[in-house]
Amino acid sequence: MMNAVDVVASAFVLGIILVSLLSNVSVLICFLYNPEIRKQVPGLFTLNLTFCNLLQCVSNMPLTLAGLVTTGHPGGSGFCQLVGFLDTFLTTNAMLSMAALSIDRWVAVVFPLSYHSKIRHRDAVIALGYTWIHSLCFSTVATCRSWVGYNHLYASCTLCSASAKGAELQFVIFTVALHSLTFLLTLIVLCVTYLKVLKVARFHCKRIDVITMQTLVLLVDIHPSVRQKCLDEQRRRRLRATKKISTFIGTFVVCFTPYVVTRIVELFCPGPISPHWGVLTKCLAYSKAASDPFVYSLLRHQYRKTCSLLVNRILKRRPLNSSSNTSNVNTTSNLQAPDNKTVGQ
Repeated sequence: MMNAVDVVASAFVLGIILVSLLSNVSVLICFLYNPEIRKQVPGLFTLNLTFCNLLQCVSNMPLTLAGLVTTGHPGGSGFCQLVGFLDTFLTTNAMLSMAALSIDRWVAVVFPLSYHSKIRHRDAVIALGYTWIHSLCFSTVATCRSWVGYNHLYASCTLCSASAKGAELQFVIFTVALHSLTFLLTLIVLCVTYLKVLKVARFHCKRIDVITMQTLVLLVDIHPSVRQKCLDEQRRRRLRATKKISTFIGTFVVCFTPYVVTRIVELFCPGPISPHWGVLTKCLAYSKAASDPFVYSLLRHQYRKTCSLLVNRILKRRPLNSSSNTSNVNTTSNLQAPDNKTVGQ
């Protein structure tokens, strides 16, 4: 019989699965529909991150949901080994993809004139190759050593200390190395690159603010409401960059830090950890797959424009610009028709 906490956790996981599927499929459709997005180098990293999130939705998340509902071990050991392999591979690959996206954005902002010469599709393919090799190495080692299994603490098939009987020290070294070279490395890269981006953005904001204030001083007869709007826009501009950077780093920290810290504490503290806390940290890690499409794609202008075009096409509606152009063409043809008839006569 499920208790109230398990019911809430199951509903949370189900919600994450639905949101992750819809949002990541939307990103994939936008990528396939818009050739401009496909031409951009960051699109390769976004595509890789989207595939990782989608595979998480159809492999690891449903198994965790089944484990919460049945309060037991769903599936056989072989199936759990496969899902545990995917859990390590997909999580590692997704983290490294976020690091690659942050490096790409740093180069684009700090070196805008030489960006296309520094970051090319070949460089993106090499970076993706490293993320795959890195992820495959750790997940293959864990699977070959039979260190993955059903972990009741997280209600999922993942790294399990109980499966490392007789090799506890090796398992500890492996787990620490895994999280140091994925989570910690990615966090350092995110902080360094995005703080550099924020520094450049604030510098440009200061230059714009100086020009705006000089203009306001020269325009003596400007209406107070217009002046206030300019000042409000200055404040919004300063906050916009800070909010974006905080979102990139904050979602990563909030979603992955509790899970990774619990993993490390589990290694060195023999005391029992509450299964409710373990499931909560795993759900937070899963929620990154639901937030990534909005953080990196769907809130951007290019993706929003593509989504609106797709919605209009599905609903068989025409954009306002096309309808106005069509009406102008019809009006022009109607005006020219009598002249053509007169010429024919």
